[in-house]
Amino acid sequence: MNVYLKAFLFLVVFSVLHMGYELTEWRFLTPFCGVNESVFQHLKMAFWGYLFLAGLIEYPFVKRKDSLAVNFWYSRFLTAVMLPWVVFLLWYILPGFCGRFHSLWADLAWAVSITYLSCLFTGYIEKSMEDANFSRSARYSILLLLSVSCLLFVWFTYKLPWIDLFVNPENL
Repeated sequence: MNVYLKAFLFLVVFSVLHMGYELTEWRFLTPFCGVNESVFQHLKMAFWGYLFLAGLIEYPFVKRKDSLAVNFWYSRFLTAVMLPWVVFLLWYILPGFCGRFHSLWADLAWAVSITYLSCLFTGYIEKSMEDANFSRSARYSILLLLSVSCLLFVWFTYKLPWIDLFVNPENL
């Protein structure tokens, strides 16, 4: 799939997950949808949004016929694990150097741009991985990281960890 189109479709899926629970209040959506505006919820939506895009749109409709299914899935699983952290890294550039946004529109434009760019950048990496011959240890590592990501994104939706990412534990 064209990486620009894929990043756009990811943005659409991400937006659906962003508003899905708020619009419907269907409790079964809480592990996948954002339930508040925390950074964690956005990372969770990026993770699940990318897996939904790969599994429900890309694989059935546009998977390259000449690529092996195993290469397709391992490259997508690794991208799903990486994508939330790329969102995190890129999003914090502006707040880290410039401070708090004073305009809702600037905040929204930054968030949409970063969400799109994050999928674009990981899409470039993923394209290189599609033809990779993943070793057994690499496949196990990817599956372990994917499983841990699934577990934590669901678990932390219901029970936050005792420490936040930017909190000094000595101050607790």
